[in-house]
Amino acid sequence: MLLRLRITLLDQPGSLGRITRVLGVAGADITQIVVLDRGEGRALDDITVYWPDAAPRQTLVQALESVSGVIVEGVWNTREGPDTYPELEILKYITTAGDRALATLLDSMPVLFSADWAAAGTEKAPRMVIHSSWRAPDEVPFPEDTPPRPAAFTLDSGRHSGLHVITAPLPPLALTFLLARADGPAFHRTEVHRLTRILEIFLTLPAVERGVARQSQRPD
Repeated sequence: MLLRLRITLLDQPGSLGRITRVLGVAGADITQIVVLDRGEGRALDDITVYWPDAAPRQTLVQALESVSGVIVEGVWNTREGPDTYPELEILKYITTAGDRALATLLDSMPVLFSADWAAAGTEKAPRMVIHSSWRAPDEVPFPEDTPPRPAAFTLDSGRHSGLHVITAPLPPLALTFLLARADGPAFHRTEVHRLTRILEIFLTLPAVERGVARQSQRPD
């Protein structure tokens, strides 16, 4: 299986070498390393690895935490393969989807962001879900007030407590977008930035408003 590991480590020579060494000894095949943040002597990295399906994830966590200064922020499944350009592929499909542009966007975002599901609903109460991806719950936990710009947070109450989400407005459509991840860490600001740029491009497509108008008359 393909896993993503988010860790903080000492930002000093040799630190990353020690990480790759212990992961190799544990049996993980490293395919990609992305530095998310650096500052104050620490670094925040996302590492993508191939890991045997039957092997416990705790083995990976123990191996990483054996390195001085390492903190494991999260381990979760991902479907985003290394050395690919998924944003370009997804945008290509969206631009040719016509009235299904919104549905294509929502079905694609969980793959692109290693998340569980995505949904879009009307901005004002009573909320109506226009489209949701596979695995979305029957009751989507939209925020009471849609933020003015994409924002990440973790739900702290109710049946969805602990769920990590990014919520964003889709102003021309009067819709609220929600992307959710149950496992792993909260969404990082770099992920929010990526999503913001994708949504900006999406909202420029001429077929989007027409497609949403039709779907709102016959919700999925």
